[in-house]
Amino acid sequence: MEADAKAKAKVLDKGFVELLDTFGDDLTVVNAARVSFNKETTTLTPKDEKLIKYLAEHNHVTPFFHPQIRMRLKMPIFVAREWYRHQIGFARNEVSRRYVDEKPEMYEPAIVRARDAKLKQGSKSEAVHQNPLAVVMIRDINERAMETYTELLDLGAAPEVARTVLPQGMYTEFIETGSLAAYARLCGLRLDPAAQLEIREYANAVKSLLMSKFPVSWKALMGDAGDPGDTLPLPLVAEASAKAKAFEGNGC
Repeated sequence: MEADAKAKAKVLDKGFVELLDTFGDDLTVVNAARVSFNKETTTLTPKDEKLIKYLAEHNHVTPFFHPQIRMRLKMPIFVAREWYRHQIGFARNEVSRRYVDEKPEMYEPAIVRARDAKLKQGSKSEAVHQNPLAVVMIRDINERAMETYTELLDLGAAPEVARTVLPQGMYTEFIETGSLAAYARLCGLRLDPAAQLEIREYANAVKSLLMSKFPVSWKALMGDAGDPGDTLPLPLVAEASAKAKAFEGNGC
């Protein structure tokens, strides 16, 4: 995952997470909490930072719903379908292949991870024994799917029908708006080592982008920043992660 000056992080081989806009900041969280006492502050103080930490540690979640984030994401369909399982606190609009018939892009991993016989789902960190062959196989099937898609369009097939031959590794793009609390829940689950590597890369990108915009609140929600791949979830995130895992069942 690489970030540039435009608050855009490159993910995987062709994907990205781009921060388009934010509403509010750490002070937004503070004032949402202090309205209970009909108080408001204009400057973030150490006392306010302690309040934010207290809110996160004691699972007082509503103040964290007030800051809003708008992003544009580009990810493979199989990742997007997992991402979309997180619905509360999010709104999304996606590129439609019913209307768009430009040549799609495909995710082509450099390493094809081996299946872990000890797990019903997931993979090992090691590649399959014949990794070069596996990489070529994925590339070949993508090219064949693209050729068939183009041929169907040339025959006059509607894009909504021709798209049926496109693989799950095809990239899609969507604009997403969510609350700070919603993104904390999402990252709390998708940064878990049990989550699929590809979706962890996207959660890592989101985490890195939001740390700079909401430094106090994000640290309170997610724990010490440390390694971008590490997370020490506090009650808000931990509870959401446990509920989501129980709901998802098969861990998709």
